[in-house]
Amino acid sequence: MTDPRHHHEPPAPADALRGAGLRVTAARVAILEAVREGDHLAADTVADRVRERVGTVSTQAVYEALNALTGAGLIRRIEPAGSPARYEGRIGDNHHHLVCRHCGTVTDVDCAVGHAPCLTPVTDAGYQLEEAEVIYWGLCPSCQSTTSQA
Repeated sequence: MTDPRHHHEPPAPADALRGAGLRVTAARVAILEAVREGDHLAADTVADRVRERVGTVSTQAVYEALNALTGAGLIRRIEPAGSPARYEGRIGDNHHHLVCRHCGTVTDVDCAVGHAPCLTPVTDAGYQLEEAEVIYWGLCPSCQSTTSQA
């Protein structure tokens, strides 16, 4: 899910692929659309959605395209501990994630308001910092109500 305060309308998938110097194929367009429309999807889920749109596509082709799209900065890959990699279309805004320890749901959360304090560690060890990846862990509202009823 995207937050309109921090996100502009992305270019059409074919235009985004061309702009990134990637070959435009039906599978790549479908992959980019699936990731943009999805909610932190695992590669297998992306593959299923792409097959619904374009028919046969190998899992290997989906993984290769996801890697190419991530490398080109068109999608973002996150890897919560104990979970398969997930892909999302919300890019370039240094947002973070909430992950439910029970059901694995992933939810976007904006970085702190104002300057990005999450980019100011105690020491930068000489690195030029560009992005911080923060994952907050807990129980989503649905799992909280389920566990409180048990």
